[in-house]
Amino acid sequence: MNRADIAPPQTEQPAAGGAPGDSPVPDSILSGFPGPLLLFSPSGTLLTAQPEETPLAQALADGHAAEAQALVAVCASSRHANQGTVQIEAGDGLYTFDLTVLPLPDGRVAMLGREVTLHHNLRAALVESRQRYKDFVEISSDFAWETGIDGTFVFVSPRGALGHPAADLIGRDPVDLVMERDAQTGIPFSTHVPIEHGEVWVRRVDGAPVCVTVAARPIFDRSGRWIGTRGVCRDVTTERERDLQLARARNRERIVNHIVRTFRDEVDPNNMLNVAAETLARGMGASDCHIFRRPSETLEESHPSELPAGLIPGARYGALPYLSSLPVLDALDRGEELVEIEVEGRQVLAVASRHHHRVNGAVVLYRVMERGNWGVDDRFLLSDLADQIGIANEQIAAHESIVRLSRTDSLTGLFNRRAFFEEMDRRHKRLQRTSSFAALLYVDLDNFKMVNDVHGHAAGDAVLQLVRDMLLGNTRPTDLVARLGGDEFAVWLEGGTRDVAEDKARLLLSMAERLLRPRSGNPDYPLGVSIGIAVYDPVHPESLHDLMARADQAMYSVKKTGKLGVAVAEHPVRTA
Repeated sequence: MNRADIAPPQTEQPAAGGAPGDSPVPDSILSGFPGPLLLFSPSGTLLTAQPEETPLAQALADGHAAEAQALVAVCASSRHANQGTVQIEAGDGLYTFDLTVLPLPDGRVAMLGREVTLHHNLRAALVESRQRYKDFVEISSDFAWETGIDGTFVFVSPRGALGHPAADLIGRDPVDLVMERDAQTGIPFSTHVPIEHGEVWVRRVDGAPVCVTVAARPIFDRSGRWIGTRGVCRDVTTERERDLQLARARNRERIVNHIVRTFRDEVDPNNMLNVAAETLARGMGASDCHIFRRPSETLEESHPSELPAGLIPGARYGALPYLSSLPVLDALDRGEELVEIEVEGRQVLAVASRHHHRVNGAVVLYRVMERGNWGVDDRFLLSDLADQIGIANEQIAAHESIVRLSRTDSLTGLFNRRAFFEEMDRRHKRLQRTSSFAALLYVDLDNFKMVNDVHGHAAGDAVLQLVRDMLLGNTRPTDLVARLGGDEFAVWLEGGTRDVAEDKARLLLSMAERLLRPRSGNPDYPLGVSIGIAVYDPVHPESLHDLMARADQAMYSVKKTGKLGVAVAEHPVRTA
């Protein structure tokens, strides 16, 4: 098809089928149209197109571009001009055309096209760019704003700010929202210089403080006069609170590490809690510190605690006595995790120490009233330190158990030979300083082997435990009782004279007759005890070795003369 194919215009009268009032349009006018020109028959068939190579003509020739064909059909049937926009998919891209469809007097339809691909793409890109910018602003900030020349808000992003609807902020002075400002730079909402990472505390609608970061740019007119400021804000309150909590946690960790390192460097377990009490008090600004602990099981059995939760004093720093902490220990014993009360004009903070979720002690801190109340950091810090004290308490209890096992007889729980002689050595040296009396009794069972042979070792063990009970039941806590090995026992009577020692020995012989004889292995060989006594006389001091040798000789003298008796070793000086 080409321009020669276009029928010559009829200017005299409209062709058959033309609508009344249609004005004749010369084909020469149509042929001079600068854009794509297409002529269609009254039935909508494409007759000619100029130029032919346009994507619009090619699409219509191939039967595509349904939107354009629909415009032609409507115009042919209604005989009214019509307009529309279509997009044509071509091999080199997508084309956009604005179309004007005109009815011709002879019944044909003319389609005038104008390619607006570039304009359409630019407009789409602009819309997309504006939407992208809007999305980025909303994503990167909590609200955007602009202030005018009078310093009040002239724009706030649609979702509002700080809980305020946008409409409520328009015309409002930002100064009303600011809680803290820099005296030198003023507020960022009316800055005259660019701000990249400003920070300001403002009020929410409910009055709560909010920390926001600000990026702002001043606005100037052509004459350089400031006329306002634009900017965006982001709420960083959560981040600032988290930073503060992390800083406080690091500070607490530093203090805990220092305190723990100080008392854990102590070599002597018995002095560990003393160092801990002093370090805790100094490190936490306390005037006094009491540390309580749970003793080892063996110590707890032999010395039951009278304090709540079965605790015993562990260490103390300051002048307040342990009894001052009784109300605090009562509260902890009732299950309170942390106790904060006032005792004797001091602020008290206390927490139980644990090991493997088991309470094994308590830490009580006292602070004078002038220092103020305990804070949140103090509570966290003491809780962390209490865990370390719990570990220390467990280590001390384990140390006590190990020491006790190494110094006691496993069957009777009495001092073993090594521990008894070590303690005797210490007490003997004290006798030399104090010029006091003491008595040493060696107690040896007679005919004990026959009990084991006849009744068995279980019966023999029961006899040994019975002898233990006899000795402990007839001595004082200040005396020493030991099992030296096998069926041999020893008793140290602190301050015991000869009369006291002889009375004690006769009492033991009487009890042996009543309690031990019925357990004999053979009535002809009765079970009993032989006792040898040596008394330390401060007037005639002697070595510990000599004292022990005299007691041993006295005991064997009883054995040689028939057993089941008592002998007192005379002092060699007094005998002479």
